Amino acid sequence: MRLFLRREKAARWPETITLEVDGAPIAIAIRVNARARSYRLRLGDGGRAVLTVPPHGRLDDALGFAARNRAWLAARLKRAPAPRPFVDGALVPLRGIDHRIVATGRLRGRVEVTKEAGERLLRVPGGPEHIGRRLTDWLKNEAERDLAERVTAYAATLGVAPIGLTLRSQSSRWGSCSSKGRLNFNWRLVLAPPFVLDYVAAHEVAHLREMNHSPAFWTEVGRALPDYERGRAWLKAHGRALMVHGLDAG
Repeated sequence: MRLFLRREKAARWPETITLEVDGAPIAIAIRVNARARSYRLRLGDGGRAVLTVPPHGRLDDALGFAARNRAWLAARLKRAPAPRPFVDGALVPLRGIDHRIVATGRLRGRVEVTKEAGERLLRVPGGPEHIGRRLTDWLKNEAERDLAERVTAYAATLGVAPIGLTLRSQSSRWGSCSSKGRLNFNWRLVLAPPFVLDYVAAHEVAHLREMNHSPAFWTEVGRALPDYERGRAWLKAHGRALMVHGLDAG
């Protein structure tokens, strides 16, 4: 009975709430955090508003908290990078190098990386409505290949064995490590320079040694990747802008 009641309580939270900000409706994602003791509103790296709530909270209180922080949210939204959808002619920083999307119009085929007149291109088959999905799928495959290679290398260095690797599309996280040893990564890491992907891979592999961010943990990151500070600094400076690639403008 106790387990049922807990599930029922968690289920009463909606996935999103809507708040009018500067005359426009803004969707705010709800995240229930078992460790949260109060409400917290933030803007994810993908430009989406997120309201963290404690499991014992009330929806009316959450709505009131969001409304009281309307001005703060409006200011943050104005400074947030605009979404950059995958459309014909758009630039995509594959492994840190800009490539222009070219819609081939062919119904079949695979994404091709080419170079013409000194410009790097991503030639994507299909109609305009298919470009986003097809390019995203291809980028996920590229990211999985790159991450699997680096995770294998760092795991060998640290003497650990992850149980698996999963790609996700979080709006504010680049990676995570579950208590069971599964590593999760944001597929947009393939858009960053390789040394950034290296850092996140080493970071999550190090969590298999230390499930915290203590000095001991950072020692493990340094053992796996001595130059990890380079990638860490790049993410702090450019990560938010990278997160908006592939997001719909609407």
